[in-house]
Amino acid sequence: MILAIETSCDDTCAAVVTSSGEVRSNLIASQMDHDRFGGVVPEVASRRHLELLDDVVAAALADAGASLDELDAIAVTRGPGLIGALLVGFSYAKSLAAAAGKPLIPVDHLQGHVSANFLEPEPFEPPFLCLVASGGHTFLAKVTEREGYEVLGSTVDDAAGEAFDKGARLLGLGYPGGAALDALAKQGDSTAYDFPRSYPGELDFSFSGIKTSLLYKLKALPEGEFEDVKADLAASYQAAVVEMLVERVKKAIAITGVDRVAIGGGVAANSQLRDQIREAAGEVKVPPREFCTDNAAMIAAAALGSTTGPLDDFAALDAYPSGQPAPA
Repeated sequence: MILAIETSCDDTCAAVVTSSGEVRSNLIASQMDHDRFGGVVPEVASRRHLELLDDVVAAALADAGASLDELDAIAVTRGPGLIGALLVGFSYAKSLAAAAGKPLIPVDHLQGHVSANFLEPEPFEPPFLCLVASGGHTFLAKVTEREGYEVLGSTVDDAAGEAFDKGARLLGLGYPGGAALDALAKQGDSTAYDFPRSYPGELDFSFSGIKTSLLYKLKALPEGEFEDVKADLAASYQAAVVEMLVERVKKAIAITGVDRVAIGGGVAANSQLRDQIREAAGEVKVPPREFCTDNAAMIAAAALGSTTGPLDDFAALDAYPSGQPAPA
């Protein structure tokens, strides 16, 4: 069994997973402290992880009916993410592994999102294309084996989840706003407003322009008209973001000849994206919602099959933030 810890952003997560991919426990303590700021405050997130980790890890072990002695290894997110938040979880995991005499497995957060597809009860075996879209990351990968993947395209600026959250905030829906935007969009006309679609490179993404476009459309509204067109704006905006994601998946299918597609990340919860991906691909895998957003079960899935070796091998290891390549 592997105990996994994930603290790359503002969710404090711990899970216990077996070598077959069976999830014995998967605990997620979501921080609600950031709502009033309209986004995650790194310092607040880091301090909250410090307060929560002991209890979340203890609860994950208790739910799994496991003890530290029974574990084969401890896995932890090394990056990318908010460096302060990562350091809290990574330092905790190193200390726990050293104290318990267990191997430590550092995991790349993005590999975790891909590996969420390997968890029981319905593991999705390669080859497949994987679209990962969250608040911090958006990329499209070709997966031919469980360990590793080939990036086909990624965002050149903002992530799709950030576009949803910023759009929701501009529409007065609060933070995080992806689910609220999705619900409001169902009440509106997706053809009422025209938003720009950007397709940089062959399979890359760009979402900065559409956020600016929404801001300008809101500023141009006549006084008192906002509430009447709010749902139409949400529907049109969401349709544009989803279309950019789906069109890249369609093009990747045509280029690679692989029509099996998995989606992950928080944006995978969007109902319109799920429906359109199912129409575009021959076979589609959407992990349960608790495995789409940040979670530790996916980190355990990525860790299965690779360990760092004896304790002194990981003593000098450290976390790495977003925007920095993973160390060797």
